[in-house]
Amino acid sequence: MTDPLLFSLGVLAVLVVPGPTNTLLMTSGATVGVRRSLPLLLAEASGYVLGILVVSPLASVQPAGRAILGAVVGLYLLMVATRLWRHSPRSLERPVTWRSVFVTTLLNPKVLVFALLVFPMTAPHPQRYFAAFCAIVMPVGASWIAFGAFAGRLAAHRHSSLVPRVAAVVMVGMAFLLIGDSVNLYLSAS
Repeated sequence: MTDPLLFSLGVLAVLVVPGPTNTLLMTSGATVGVRRSLPLLLAEASGYVLGILVVSPLASVQPAGRAILGAVVGLYLLMVATRLWRHSPRSLERPVTWRSVFVTTLLNPKVLVFALLVFPMTAPHPQRYFAAFCAIVMPVGASWIAFGAFAGRLAAHRHSSLVPRVAAVVMVGMAFLLIGDSVNLYLSAS
């Protein structure tokens, strides 16, 4: 998409859809608040940019390779979900770290959508598209954090483990969808 308006709308449409990264941002907002969650926006932007730069040249990956990648992402999401589920609200450790947002975003299936359908890598000055992308990522991610902070306030202290556990269930659902899709893709490629 070389048209700046269509590019921006495409990026926005993909980013607002709930996914693993948005779930982590929301969980962080709910558990530690907006201010302490804001550094995660840099992790999100970095994960997407690096993922797009890596995936774009590999766009011709065989279906079996994509299936394996999808299964790896699904297994990683299961690991993150387990950590979220086990997190104690009384723990001083953050349930969502910079590293977990970065890796989750890097492995996010949305990276494939951006790399294969949205980003015009062959257009002149692709760095302009990356700058526009980051300018869209930040407020959308901040909205997920703010939504999480609002949900966290509603859950209050006696239900403080509710948000991470709901997030864990969502992550497990996404993981099983990815793993199931990967198995189907692998079987159809064989």
